[in-house]
Amino acid sequence: MAQGRSLELFFVDGNPSGMQTAEVFNWTGHVLYFPRTQIAQALSRAGARHTGVYVLLGEDETGPRAYIGEGEDIAARIRSHDVAKGFWTHAALITTQANNLHKAHVKYLESRLIEDARRIGRMPLDNANTPARPGLSEAARANMEEFLETLFIVLPALRIDMFEERARPEPAVTVQMDAAAPQFFLRSAKSGADARARLVNGEFIVEQGSLARGRGGRSTLLNGKLLEELLRVGVLVAEGEHLRFTQSYAFSSPSGASDLVLGYSSNGRQLWKTASGQRYEEWEASTLSPLKDED
Repeated sequence: MAQGRSLELFFVDGNPSGMQTAEVFNWTGHVLYFPRTQIAQALSRAGARHTGVYVLLGEDETGPRAYIGEGEDIAARIRSHDVAKGFWTHAALITTQANNLHKAHVKYLESRLIEDARRIGRMPLDNANTPARPGLSEAARANMEEFLETLFIVLPALRIDMFEERARPEPAVTVQMDAAAPQFFLRSAKSGADARARLVNGEFIVEQGSLARGRGGRSTLLNGKLLEELLRVGVLVAEGEHLRFTQSYAFSSPSGASDLVLGYSSNGRQLWKTASGQRYEEWEASTLSPLKDED
């Protein structure tokens, strides 16, 4: 598994917020990065079933959070986390193109990634412990360290900044709507919020004209900065006791959208519903079976 030194990075399948495959010329590694909203498409790829490590990224009521794991069939691990872990909104699957990592390799990579994430301290981890490094030969350890050296260049290019000293600010994104995309609704009799959203290319987009909770009674701890930015640029305007979306706006997850609409931390996967009343998480689960291999 000798690693080349050329760093000609290129991407396949995606835009900055959609599913992306990152590769580096002459590097044996492969990174598939995708939003949870595209989990079915991502896990249908044959490479998703390789042996490797993965990083789940998202937030809970305390703020940003990540989880690092490993598996001999990453797709199976991610499917289990779709049920057991609610916080994550994006995932990065780290494998090799030839599927030539074995169990000790990925346990070593998992341990090193957790060590570095905790040392840097940018992103709190959902992992309970830091696993011990497995016994590898000196040559194998050198290969894994070289693999990590290149990986730490690839991940920031995908806006995964938890392994570097400085993070990039995420820009505000306004978008055009696709009327054919799946649509979801969120209504609150208590606050008067009444929002519609569509899932377009992996982004959860609250539609123009949607009403969010007004500033009164709103918790600003979680989304105060975003709220002020959207008010400043005119994406949101005050309308009576509510805030109205003057244009469609893209969020990275259903929960990010529901937090802003309702004004407090929420589980958007349970709150957003289809016109027939099906919860987003139920709708998403229905898209995962059956999954077909994609080259």
